[in-house]
Amino acid sequence: MKRILPRVQGTKGPEGDLDRGRPEVERLSPGAVAPGPGSRNVPPAPGRTDSIIVGVAGLEAVLKVREARSFSACLTTPLATGGSRNVSPRTRGREARSVSACLTTPLATGGSRSVLPAPGPRSASDCLTTPLVIGGSRSVPPRTRGREARSAAPASRRHWQPAAAVVCRPHPAFTLVELLVVIAIIGMLVGLLLPAVQQAREAARQMQCNNQLRQMALACLNHESQLRKFPSAGWTWTFMGDPDRGLGRTQPGGWSFSILPFIEQNAMYMYGSNNLPDTPDKTKLTEVLQMPLPIFYCPSRRTAKTYPGANDSLVNGTSSALKEGGVAYVAKMDYAANYGGYSSNPGDIRYHPSDYTQANTYQKNNSWPTQKANGVIFSCSETRVGEIRDGLTNTYLVGEKYHNSDTYETNGSSNDDNGAYIGADRDNCRCTKVASDTVPMQDRSGYGNDDYRFGSCHAGGFGMAMCDGSVHRVVYSIDSKVHYCLGVRNDGARYTDGTNVQVRLPD
Repeated sequence: MKRILPRVQGTKGPEGDLDRGRPEVERLSPGAVAPGPGSRNVPPAPGRTDSIIVGVAGLEAVLKVREARSFSACLTTPLATGGSRNVSPRTRGREARSVSACLTTPLATGGSRSVLPAPGPRSASDCLTTPLVIGGSRSVPPRTRGREARSAAPASRRHWQPAAAVVCRPHPAFTLVELLVVIAIIGMLVGLLLPAVQQAREAARQMQCNNQLRQMALACLNHESQLRKFPSAGWTWTFMGDPDRGLGRTQPGGWSFSILPFIEQNAMYMYGSNNLPDTPDKTKLTEVLQMPLPIFYCPSRRTAKTYPGANDSLVNGTSSALKEGGVAYVAKMDYAANYGGYSSNPGDIRYHPSDYTQANTYQKNNSWPTQKANGVIFSCSETRVGEIRDGLTNTYLVGEKYHNSDTYETNGSSNDDNGAYIGADRDNCRCTKVASDTVPMQDRSGYGNDDYRFGSCHAGGFGMAMCDGSVHRVVYSIDSKVHYCLGVRNDGARYTDGTNVQVRLPD
């Protein structure tokens, strides 16, 4: 038997089939035994006369040489079976952390091998000896030994075990107590927020009310600019507006009817026209009395619609046409003109025509009492700007009127029972006389069904438009003498008893 030891030089062996740097192995004749304790006999394959006896050291050397970066970087590590193998410094450092930690495991073919413990700083005592099926034993770390012991358990000891039951935890949710607490908190917040919301809404409505007053004041100023006189309050409450009678002292309708062309309601103003100044179209004029306009309604008091009223003695209209189920329904208004400092009915403080024929001969200087007719808009008035001696800024023109809150929707008040477009009456004119029934007041229940006072449903004060078109909020506690002087156009800021009054309104 001829034997060739492994060579690591670059020269070729007799077979010449190995690359440079790879050790050559020796061909042995059949049945030969490789020297050394680490070799084993390989039975000859059928039809062949020889077999290759491969040494353990040779195979390990071949595999490790492939991983080496260079031949010079390989270090020689002795094997337990004899011989040596070449490994890189990194591999050698990983496997041989501690030589004392490696235990020798004998093989069935003879010899032994070294088994390293599991990675990590463990001692040799941590390695346990595990017998092999082929005989002998080996040392393995406890973790590896536990896994192999379970896999090597006899089949008789194995039995099926069901998977662990999956416990589904319910999704988190509110309990009944938590829900009630949240509802209670929300209710408290809403209760705290509701007054603020109501206050904001009331402020918006009050602003709208002021804007409507300003629109009416501008309409009156446009009327004066075009006709050189402020609109008239009409004749009396038994007459309603007639477009064929023109504007001024000859117009039987109230001041609200006279300003319709100046608030973009000319079509409504001309609705009852028949081009006959002395013959009214009673049917159409009565229909106009049932046409409500939002500008004449305070948004905080009531909506724009028809309400139960009286108007049962119309001269130029048909009172029966207003009734539905025995009740007359008319369009009303929440604003009134200033007719001065006298508390008599505005239709009675001055002479007014009783029919169309008499109105044709009426003159401005006929029965004009200075003491009674000292406002701006009153029965058959034709007040000019020059006649307002106290100044346009210091004289009332139009404002909010007082009304009993119980009769907003009914006909229970004599100062709110007629239509919006009738002649001079307490429904559309108020005064500033110093008296118990003329002091400004906020609307209240069960009080003042026949008063002449200004007022409103707003808290704190009522709105008044001055003759210059400005709008002010006047407090209910205003001094009665100041209030009187603001209503009289030519008193020189002096009360009737001679007391000088300082007239001053907030900006």
